[in-house]
Amino acid sequence: MSLAERLSDDLKQAMKNRDKLRTSVIRMVRSALKNREIETGAPLTEDDVLAVLQKEVKQRKDSLESFIAAGRTDLAEQAEAEIAVLGEYLPKPLDEAELKALAVEVIREVGAASKADMGKVMGQLMPQIRGRADGKTAQRIVQELLS
Repeated sequence: MSLAERLSDDLKQAMKNRDKLRTSVIRMVRSALKNREIETGAPLTEDDVLAVLQKEVKQRKDSLESFIAAGRTDLAEQAEAEIAVLGEYLPKPLDEAELKALAVEVIREVGAASKADMGKVMGQLMPQIRGRADGKTAQRIVQELLS
């Protein structure tokens, strides 16, 4: 079952259960997916769907920081709840040890020896970790390994 199909099924179930939060979050995601499909003019791939989900999570996290800074706990709680719902559709994130192991493997494959080879390594590593790890964390780990 594709991610888009899963979202549709979960929306139906959330509506049956009268789960307002889940219903509104899934509707918002499906709307963002439809907008992205219109922008590209082609059906979305699983990677495209994941990219939209990640973008929505990032927006919520940015909003969450703003709400906390402004002392708006009610809106912060809402954003946290939305992030939790969206997180159910994202792949399991990599921990630092798994990310480091992948980076070591890519460095070995590419034959990287110094920081000058960082672009080659990151070019190979990013498609493997897309949606499962932060690019900044990956960059930091690769820099440490190439030092």
